[in-house]
Amino acid sequence: MQSLPIAIIGGGLSGLYAAFLLEQRGIDCILLEARDRLGGRIAVAKSSVDQNASSQSVDNKKSNNGFDLGPSWFWPEYQPQLSSLIEALDLPRFAQFEDGDMMVERAANQLPIRTQGYQSSPPSMRLVGGMAALIDALYAGLNPTRMITGQIVKCVIKTERCINIESESSAEQMTAGQITTYHAQHVLLALPPRLAAANINFEPALPQALITEWQETATWMAPHAKYVAVYDSPFWRNQGLSGSARSAVGPLTEIHDASLVEGKGALFGFFGVPAHVRQSVSESELKAHCRAQLVRLFGAQAETPTAEYLKDWAQDSLTATPADASDASQHAVAPNAKPNRGVWQDCLTGSASEWSESFSGYIAGAIDAAHKAVQGLDLSLSDGLSSSASPSNRIVDE
Repeated sequence: MQSLPIAIIGGGLSGLYAAFLLEQRGIDCILLEARDRLGGRIAVAKSSVDQNASSQSVDNKKSNNGFDLGPSWFWPEYQPQLSSLIEALDLPRFAQFEDGDMMVERAANQLPIRTQGYQSSPPSMRLVGGMAALIDALYAGLNPTRMITGQIVKCVIKTERCINIESESSAEQMTAGQITTYHAQHVLLALPPRLAAANINFEPALPQALITEWQETATWMAPHAKYVAVYDSPFWRNQGLSGSARSAVGPLTEIHDASLVEGKGALFGFFGVPAHVRQSVSESELKAHCRAQLVRLFGAQAETPTAEYLKDWAQDSLTATPADASDASQHAVAPNAKPNRGVWQDCLTGSASEWSESFSGYIAGAIDAAHKAVQGLDLSLSDGLSSSASPSNRIVDE
């Protein structure tokens, strides 16, 4: 039985970047992603999608009209490693629009007020096409036969010869429910620590202190929900408004301009309503409350978006666990990325954004954690760490 050098569990940014780095080093790997798409918490909606489309209607195909339902910004001056990667991939960027005044709602019984806006320093930057452009660019440099979606990893078993990774085909697959076993010498966990601890059975068990540490690490974005309203043009700019707003009334507490570089205008906002309250209200009702708030803030033109999207990450079981719903919206302190003793010590490494000490939870954290995980691999431990295995040599038990 032949095993591949590396198996990556998780096809978000950290997983794809780890695969990208391994590809550059000529090291064969396989990536398993539970969703039917790549990108993880990076998800993009398209303005061509009908406004009645569900919140799950996302498309990561390369396009210039992406509206981010997950992370939107990066900061080149603070995050040079991420910025260098974006430059190397030749991805166009642009600054977040912040020119003009902002709107503020202080109380339900008070009219919104217009006040002087502010500009971030250094500026927040966005990618043309949304953050999915970064996912697309990395994927373009990888062997697609090694990127396997719709595989929910259930069990990771350490044997004397290798690590067996047992996964189940998701409901979206033609082979739904089928169990497949993949074999590797080292596993990179490119999914949030809390999610790995909750959803994957490790045999033999990981040290309890490590599991507890992972369980206590909040998953960034998991308690959040994001609303996007798309318009034919950014009409608020004609009023000298930046599209930014702050509200103590809600349901959106923080609102920003999400317009394309040219063409469609858009506003997006983060919900201030707790996850358990959001889940008691229908999506259509939540959208109606959001539209009403935008009308209060930006006028009657905000009442009729050409499309609108709502992504509640707390209801996404491949991002959030029940523990995430009540967590405060703070970036977690990075836990230990690997066991410091026992049979798992040299063959299992956490590489998702939450394992980044510098940028935990951020896009830059996914790049940082993946880079450190790949850099930390002791490539001399296994004779299999080479590019000798071709796609046709992948060994699975079905």
